[in-house]
Amino acid sequence: MVSFDNDFRRQLRELFVWRRDVRRFRTEPLPEGTLERLIDIACLSPSVGLSQPWRFVIVEDEARRRAVIDDFKLCNADALKAYSGERAARYATLKLAGLEEAPGHLAVFAEKACETGYGLGRATMPETLDYSVVAAIVSAWLAARADGIGIGWVSILNPLRVREILDVPETWKFIGYLCIGYPEAELDRPELEQADWERRRPSKDVTIRR
Repeated sequence: MVSFDNDFRRQLRELFVWRRDVRRFRTEPLPEGTLERLIDIACLSPSVGLSQPWRFVIVEDEARRRAVIDDFKLCNADALKAYSGERAARYATLKLAGLEEAPGHLAVFAEKACETGYGLGRATMPETLDYSVVAAIVSAWLAARADGIGIGWVSILNPLRVREILDVPETWKFIGYLCIGYPEAELDRPELEQADWERRRPSKDVTIRR
């Protein structure tokens, strides 16, 4: 079995500490093959029954990108209506996506009709297909951060509209749309924490014993 020393474990923890959901990107292009390499790493992730349900779409077409951006703007305007007063005013100031600036756009889906793995582990919890795809996204996220590349997960989108824009099979469930590029700055705290929207909670606050 491969072993890892204390220095590696310390650096690994630092990687987790410095991972960020990036919203402010530089527009400079990524090195050729970057997205493909991150997808390769994502595909090393665990999946229920070794189903490997992840499906990736590298979005390069400008018209499709613009359609995604337009959908984000519509959904974001609707989301603002859910808040009122000071919270609404603060929401309106938040930058919640780097779609305009990020050179890389990657849409990630789960294949709901996935036959790989022969259904193992999904009888009682079919949603584990989705969880497997999320694990793949996190793997790519950490690998990107190790290279000084930022990823921003855009969730303020209409899943059905995204599927339509990207013309993917009906059995593909939309999981996430990722903006990928070099961040404008290194932040020592999450941006939403800096904006006083929310604060990171310590593990003891979310752990119980039975």
